[in-house]
Amino acid sequence: MFSLADMIQFLPSLLHGAMLTIAVSLLAFCLALLCGLITGIARMSRPWPVRMLAAVYIQFIRGTPLLLQLFFIYYVLPYAGIVLTPFVSGVLGLTLNYTAYMAEVFRSGIQAIPKGQWEAGASVGMSRRLMLRRIILPQAIRIIVPSIGNFFVSIFKDSALVSVITMRDLMFSGQLLASATYKHFEIFAMVAAIYFLISYPAAKFVEWVEVRLDITRRPVVLGMRT
Repeated sequence: MFSLADMIQFLPSLLHGAMLTIAVSLLAFCLALLCGLITGIARMSRPWPVRMLAAVYIQFIRGTPLLLQLFFIYYVLPYAGIVLTPFVSGVLGLTLNYTAYMAEVFRSGIQAIPKGQWEAGASVGMSRRLMLRRIILPQAIRIIVPSIGNFFVSIFKDSALVSVITMRDLMFSGQLLASATYKHFEIFAMVAAIYFLISYPAAKFVEWVEVRLDITRRPVVLGMRT
């Protein structure tokens, strides 16, 4: 039977799990953002071995479920002598998974910049690395903000899968409480509400970033304004 007193009693445990969920999600997102950029650039690099390695990684990760990747990291790697904590395993699994998707987003954003930008940079003696940092990436980032923002919101929800590797995140805390008290309705209603309270501000933050970057404005062409 629905009980407000029970919900108040369950709240501290669920909030502790929520803090762990936020920590795992934010750390994995930041790492995936950096690794995605590196992998995306590698995907377009001139040496074919680097290009092929990046392509194989992206296709393999995107072609297998995140749940399987988490199981492999936490349960299979110990057979090879690599034992990781649930927290590290969760962060690593989310990072590897989201890196593959972000790499493709970065690649598409960079390729969306007109080739004339590269030619203009080369004409003034810029190296490829300098052109990428000073000209191409600032424009590409404005293009890919909506996609990156979607990943930022999604990672909080996908982090619920780390409960399968016994990490006491929000979902796992809810499962433990439900198993011990049989108050499934109250507990999972609270879990859903907390996930929403995490995801909704994240979505509003993404909208704010989009407005600040004015992503509807066309990219600035080197040497002239549009």
